[in-house]
Amino acid sequence: MKFLKQLKLGASNAGASTGQQWLTDNSAEPLAIHSPVDGELIAKVSLCTPVQYQQVIEQAQQAFVSWRKITAPQRGEIVRQIGQALREYKQPLGELVSYEMGKSLQEGLGEVQEMIDICDFAVGLSRQLCGSTMHSERPLHRMYDQYHPLGIVGVVSAFNFPVAVWSWNAMISAVCGNVTVWKPSEKTPLTAIACQHILKEILARNNLPEGVFSLVVGTGAEIGELMLDDKRIPLMSVTGSTRVGRHAGQKVAARFGKSILELGGNNAIIITPNADLKVAIPGVVFGAVGTAGQRCTTTRRVIVHESVYDKVKDTLISAYSKLRIGNPLDQNNHVGPLIDQNSVRAFSEALDKVQAEGGKLLCGGDVLSGEGYASGCYVRPAIVEAENHYQMVQEETFAPILYLIKYTGKVQQAIDLQNDVAQGLSSAIFTQNMLEAEQFLAHWGSDCGIANVNIGTSGAEIGGAFGGEKETGGGRESGSDAWKAYMRRQTNTINYSTAMPLAQGIKFDL
Repeated sequence: MKFLKQLKLGASNAGASTGQQWLTDNSAEPLAIHSPVDGELIAKVSLCTPVQYQQVIEQAQQAFVSWRKITAPQRGEIVRQIGQALREYKQPLGELVSYEMGKSLQEGLGEVQEMIDICDFAVGLSRQLCGSTMHSERPLHRMYDQYHPLGIVGVVSAFNFPVAVWSWNAMISAVCGNVTVWKPSEKTPLTAIACQHILKEILARNNLPEGVFSLVVGTGAEIGELMLDDKRIPLMSVTGSTRVGRHAGQKVAARFGKSILELGGNNAIIITPNADLKVAIPGVVFGAVGTAGQRCTTTRRVIVHESVYDKVKDTLISAYSKLRIGNPLDQNNHVGPLIDQNSVRAFSEALDKVQAEGGKLLCGGDVLSGEGYASGCYVRPAIVEAENHYQMVQEETFAPILYLIKYTGKVQQAIDLQNDVAQGLSSAIFTQNMLEAEQFLAHWGSDCGIANVNIGTSGAEIGGAFGGEKETGGGRESGSDAWKAYMRRQTNTINYSTAMPLAQGIKFDL
């Protein structure tokens, strides 16, 4: 395919890079990457070995020594150049994201646009890494905060956003003065390798040290564990399931490292009697079926007041009947495949289990076969009438299953239902009533890290901090002041007097 050549991807590709040098080792069986779109082999990747991992980390350590001394605005200039290069490669990289992961081409291009946007954000941030000045209680003293880079930042990204989430971390981290080691999902490593080729050109052009941006493609059991245990990596950013995050958080904490955890979501949309359904229904449908339900911010539950319940149900069923499912590179299609057949099995098993609990399948739920569905990864998105306490409703199934739940009282009942799950990532309410909206946003309202009014749960602008509470992990990435997680905070006090007064009025005379 043309986009593979444009991105310098061959039939066989190295899976470890220090930024400008690719490390090769053909002793192990290469990883074969098949597209969920058509089941075809895209390319093979040599997995990073433990020896190569050590080379990458050692090179990153050396790079940090010089990279941290480059001024933040100069680091921002490098990120600006990365953003410009991504603009030039947006079309082929978006096509690769779509073909390797299975999301629609529009979403693939949108993901690359997120990378461009975060580069722009980081460039501005490079001149705004601000501390605070405080008044000292001691005369002729000055106090202030300042922020210093940490060192190596390890990034473990997931298959559903194979490049965007890395960029959220890497670009912000870079202007903060850190270097990054990236372990992409072994399900979607080709997009990461393509990005590394793009970075290589910029690093070489600017005569930057090896190791500012590094790549290690490997399994979680081997390379992932090495990163979690490595004291040379002070910060680990991990995107994945709650199970993966719980393990990662414990291992990093055991060595007193820092972690940013972006984990599961069980996101709900509340539709009140005061909602504008012309606005709400498209928000629900895209939130539920976009990326074939494989976003951490996917709408999993819609909690609807009884007075509009039947109308919402009928409208959603009608909208689902119009979904076009097929090759995501065809922009006429709304829904592409799941990432692999294991995900298809999880989809079918979840539907069986929720129906056994009393759920009613309203539409969809079948696995598609025949012409155009050769990979076996295509399913018809499902809507299930359910109750919030069902075990399957309480869990996150990474597939397009939307649970339709009725509430009968005031809006607080709906908010309580929304909050009554273990996860706390994204939430939304559709209402034209200001009192309902403000109650949803109050500190007794939504308990999620993201709370939206009259827009859906999925899709987040890079200007805001992204992340959630409870079993979602508690971390924050991307915009706002999330940059502070990538730096160590230091409080400084300067005495410019000729005396030695102590705080709290303590006397210590000699």
